Amino acid sequence: MYHLTALVTLLAIAFYFFTCINVARSRDKTGVKVPAMSGHPDFERGFRIQMNTLEWMPIFLPALWLFATYISDAIAAGIGVVWIIGRIVYFIGYSKAAAKRSPGFAIQALAAMALWAAALGAVVLRMT
Repeated sequence: MYHLTALVTLLAIAFYFFTCINVARSRDKTGVKVPAMSGHPDFERGFRIQMNTLEWMPIFLPALWLFATYISDAIAAGIGVVWIIGRIVYFIGYSKAAAKRSPGFAIQALAAMALWAAALGAVVLRMT
């Protein structure tokens, strides 16, 4: 059973849902009406936070689960928490200014790449 990885997966989905709610709130606050995708810098930053999170989830989630399956549930969950923390740091920084998004982006990218690379290595080792 992969209880810890499942919990981290649910937390990542909850964070993504939070970014969706943030975009809706930002639309109301800034007056950007559906279907417009631009019009106010605060809205545009919130929208990019949501979309960037969505763009990374197909990289993060399979790597998380493959790591858990081939290496360790607990370690996968730990690295997954680092990914979520990186997304939160990204959210906070980018919400203030686009130039402040880099630290959070780096944290989550390194976590995702660590999961992916380790899972790839484990799969290849098992094939030999």
